[in-house]
Amino acid sequence: MPVDLIDLRLYLNIVQAGNITAGARLSHLSLPAASARIRAMEASLGVECLQRSRRGISPTPAGQALAQHARVLLQQAERMRHDLAEYAQGFKGRVRLLCNTSALTEYLPELLADFVHQHPAISVDQQELTSLRITHALRQDAADIGIISDAVDTHDLQTRPFRDDPLVLVIPLDHPLAEHAAPCFNDALRHDFVGLSVHSALAVYLEEQALHSGFRLTTRLRAEGFDGVLRMVARGAGLGIVPRATIERWQAPRTFRVVTLNEPWADRRLLLCARSFEQLPAYAQALADALCAP
Repeated sequence: MPVDLIDLRLYLNIVQAGNITAGARLSHLSLPAASARIRAMEASLGVECLQRSRRGISPTPAGQALAQHARVLLQQAERMRHDLAEYAQGFKGRVRLLCNTSALTEYLPELLADFVHQHPAISVDQQELTSLRITHALRQDAADIGIISDAVDTHDLQTRPFRDDPLVLVIPLDHPLAEHAAPCFNDALRHDFVGLSVHSALAVYLEEQALHSGFRLTTRLRAEGFDGVLRMVARGAGLGIVPRATIERWQAPRTFRVVTLNEPWADRRLLLCARSFEQLPAYAQALADALCAP
């Protein structure tokens, strides 16, 4: 069955583009050469992989199966190339890391700095997303590693423990809730909040929890980070919700009250997540191992 990686890459480009001309251009092939390759591939496989219509090209059921296998084979070939290149060029690569707000702000700065200092030829592209979007990206192979809350579904992904990350409610000392013995989340939702930027993963998460409780989260002011939230809360701008790690790291006097949120969703654990840790490129495996170290 003489189907090579060039044929498979061309085939996926044609499926993605919806026509042979654009697929050939993406593959840096002429149109006659691309057409000949596709005809030869279909002949060798004994099935028609593409159906042609006035609207363009679309895969047949057999072609859909071929596309799935092609993606896996090309991904494995790319990982093999990276792994073998490490022997010739040294330990080298760029890791795609997705993480939620707490991980990005509280836990990763020192860990990533130490890692790239110890591995000068490895770079890390980190991006903040909600945990749900991170799992979607991992399933689509749009990232190598994710750090997520344990509240999302990971049934078809591999996970490792990363950090306990409980959330706490922060209250100005002169706020009406400051005298409340044990204010809950629903009590807090009747008051104004200081929050993170509107696209922050934690801001989206808290708004979802408020809606589940039948309320809307009223945010009067937004800060760029957890330290900014605490400074604004201390000045009486509203309530705040931050990781307990932020409070433990806080160096200034606590001119606010900290209350544990007795909500299942607030007792969070962060997980390191991947489609398969064993199939990661060696440089990504190195980062995963470093993040899981005590």
